[in-house]
Amino acid sequence: MNLGKLDVVKNEMARINIDILGISELKWTGMGEFSSDDHHIYYCGQETRKRNGVALIVNKRVVKAVLGCNLKNDRMISIRIQGRPFNITVIQVYAPTTGAEETEIDQFYEDLQHLIEVTPKKGVLLIIGDWNAKVGSQEIKGTTGKFGLGDQNEAGQRLIEFCQENKLVITNTLFQQHKRRLYTWTSPDGQHRNQIDYILCSQRWRSSIQSAKTRPGADCGSDHQLLIAKFKLKLKKVGKTTGPVRYNLSQIPYEYTVEVRNRFKDLDLVDRVPEELWMEACNIVQEAATKTIPMKRKCKKAKWLSNEALQIAGERRQAKCEGDSERYRKLNADFQRIARRDKKAFLNEQCKQIEENNRMGRTRDLFKKIGDMKGTFRTKITIIKDKSGKDLTEAEDIKKRWQEYTEELYQKDMDVSYTPGSVVADLEPDILESEVKWALESTANNKASGSDGIPAELFKILKDDAVKVLHSICQQIWKTQQWPEDWRRSVYIPIPKKGSAKECSNYRTIALISHASKVMLKILQGRLKQYVDREIPEVQAGFRRGRGTRNQIANMRWIMEKAREFQKDIYFCFIDYAKAFDCVNHSKLWQVLKEMGVRDHLICLLRNLYVGQEATVRTGYGTTDWFKIGKGVRQGCILSPCLFNLYAEYIMRKAGLDESQAGIKIAGRNINNLRYADDTTLMAESEEELKNLLMRVKEESTKYGLKLNIKKTKIMATGPITSWQIEGEEMETVRDFTFLGSMITADGDSSHEIKRRLLLGRRAMTGLDSILRSRDVTLPTKVRIVKAMVFPVVMYGGESWTIKKADRRRIGAFELWCWRRLLRVPWTARRSNASILKEISPECSLEGQIVKLRLQYFGHLMRREDSLEKTLMLGKMEGTRRRGRQRTRWLDSVFEVTSMSLTKLREVVEDRGAWRALVHGIMKSQTRLND
Repeated sequence: MNLGKLDVVKNEMARINIDILGISELKWTGMGEFSSDDHHIYYCGQETRKRNGVALIVNKRVVKAVLGCNLKNDRMISIRIQGRPFNITVIQVYAPTTGAEETEIDQFYEDLQHLIEVTPKKGVLLIIGDWNAKVGSQEIKGTTGKFGLGDQNEAGQRLIEFCQENKLVITNTLFQQHKRRLYTWTSPDGQHRNQIDYILCSQRWRSSIQSAKTRPGADCGSDHQLLIAKFKLKLKKVGKTTGPVRYNLSQIPYEYTVEVRNRFKDLDLVDRVPEELWMEACNIVQEAATKTIPMKRKCKKAKWLSNEALQIAGERRQAKCEGDSERYRKLNADFQRIARRDKKAFLNEQCKQIEENNRMGRTRDLFKKIGDMKGTFRTKITIIKDKSGKDLTEAEDIKKRWQEYTEELYQKDMDVSYTPGSVVADLEPDILESEVKWALESTANNKASGSDGIPAELFKILKDDAVKVLHSICQQIWKTQQWPEDWRRSVYIPIPKKGSAKECSNYRTIALISHASKVMLKILQGRLKQYVDREIPEVQAGFRRGRGTRNQIANMRWIMEKAREFQKDIYFCFIDYAKAFDCVNHSKLWQVLKEMGVRDHLICLLRNLYVGQEATVRTGYGTTDWFKIGKGVRQGCILSPCLFNLYAEYIMRKAGLDESQAGIKIAGRNINNLRYADDTTLMAESEEELKNLLMRVKEESTKYGLKLNIKKTKIMATGPITSWQIEGEEMETVRDFTFLGSMITADGDSSHEIKRRLLLGRRAMTGLDSILRSRDVTLPTKVRIVKAMVFPVVMYGGESWTIKKADRRRIGAFELWCWRRLLRVPWTARRSNASILKEISPECSLEGQIVKLRLQYFGHLMRREDSLEKTLMLGKMEGTRRRGRQRTRWLDSVFEVTSMSLTKLREVVEDRGAWRALVHGIMKSQTRLND
């Protein structure tokens, strides 16, 4: 569809009162469904090429009765509608042209036949579309009427045979009409007219057809006429599905706080059952919110096509009716010109809002609007496959499949048997009101609510009144170790990952839990912190305070740098677990916590939280029934990361990694693994040692329910390596690996990752073109956007890069490319780099920012008394250096920019003020790039 055509089509549907509209040769890429005003669009095209494509558009009356859709391929889709007494299936097709290969035509009819076969036989079947065939004017009993048009061709004969095989009748040959109500296509020169579009219907429903003819007066700028068939069918009345409650939290009225506070005062908070007390508090908040807080209205997408453009579309339609082809072509050109102007004006208006948000300091709104403008159009895909690979298209089947898949994923292991026992008498110290206040205040705003439908803001605005009630609930849970049902429930939302969106396994589920429960969970997390800090070693950097991916990326690069410097071969195994967080065995988890020294009271609280947990999956067709969760750490729970870390650490201890002599020895320290949550990397100085480590980890992991994904587990070595096989599957050996988002290569060179990052930066920059080209966004705002949304993409992991001269040139060239693109200055404009930088006035160059990152990280590590990172940064490995000039090391770049020795740097970094001034001065010296 050309620019603005969808709006014209929707207007024509409303004007002519069309319920279901099929479109052929759509030329959209991808597949999915989305709503637009009062219409819902289902479409399917090719993955990348703008060829073929089909769509079905239904109005708001019909969409309520849609049971499901089947996005078959770029030539056919179908929707199934709930009718009385039988359901209705509408298939939209776009057949190959007569000049297409025979195999392509055969494939089209095979696919269509398969689509018909999976359609229930009892229902009404309609097949509509562009068939690129002429059936002729001769009557064929039961298939065509007397009022076809023209002579039959080979494609028409094929279509007739297809109709006879499937007992279908071609409706627009049944009724006597003027010829202009029969032809469906006009050649570009207006000299030739044919009937090549048809609406097919099951023969048994022929009596329901009231008319079938074209509407030459309808127009959307296509060379095809609108073909309309009127059917007398009844749609089943479908009750409105209730979605999650969304309150308008921008300004919570004072009446809400008054009513809730008054009703909270009447609550009996002493020695109550947690479930009862929570339900009373929950009902008070829900009732007051429903009564006083307006619902958040769904923002309709702004219409960018102006009334002027729609008026010209109407004039174009009139010219078509009058047969004035010259005026029609002129108005069509005018419509395209005004549509382009309107689109540009709409984008400029969006850019004005970006500038206003930046001026007013509304950072969240600023970057949300930027994301909306630069983000690719995403549609939802609701159809999925069942276990056998068959497409499911109906709502109930899809919901059942999601429940079946999720239940199987979290199904209780056979050896797990636990029933809540007696209450633990030896309790931890009571919960303080100050703890509840801290936990409530630290809960994030603007987050989707759980099964209770209460956002965190509704508690936070009540301040001390909410703290008092929540403290009482938490304290009763603390004593009884029993949790309210809402606090044990989760709502799963499937988010597509890579691969086919029809496979449930290609989704990750995020969970929404009660915001009130997060208060108790944060308190529990604080009580568990001492055990986590004591038991988890430095090699685990996932979900640790002051640790992150940059630590492990730097550690990996330093290990490879030392090995290269001292001529040592190192062997790595990057382990990938299959759904590690979802496979944690609950009974073994409690054993692990006991072994780690966690108090019985805390274990009992966790166990009772887990044993009664339930979940539902929210799909495009509503939510599934509630089901039990039998394994895995809780999705969306703030305790899950630390519980998984303790679980994984116990497995590694059982595998003997901390006692093993296998590994890499640096500065007298043996390192054989680096971990970030479930991402585990094993390393050794020989192939045999690595294989031994891997087999031990695999064996112990299996005992505790974690399974290695052999296909995704990779081996990398700096030296020669033979092929491995585990359980009959060959382990893949690679020369590079994306480790925590940063590419690590076998030669240890950072240049490969720098080139990759610069390429990603270019993609991010081109994605901002619609904003950066606008004259309504000021230059300082554009510079801020580039620094906030492009440069961080490039600089990820940059503190651990060892940068060569060639890399510096590439980084400088990339920055100048960004500024020139921002200013819309081509290289042919013969403007110097100095003039570009003078206009932009950057505080610091991109290279300077990377140098700043490196120095800040160096100072941070040097001030620490002892750490894994500091050992790897400064330590040496056994071995000998090669003769001649040594390759530049990471520390050499620090010495170079500071012009100081390591001894001097040790002194300077201790004085934070002096070190900060030194880093700032070095960064400022990097402000200007070479012209």
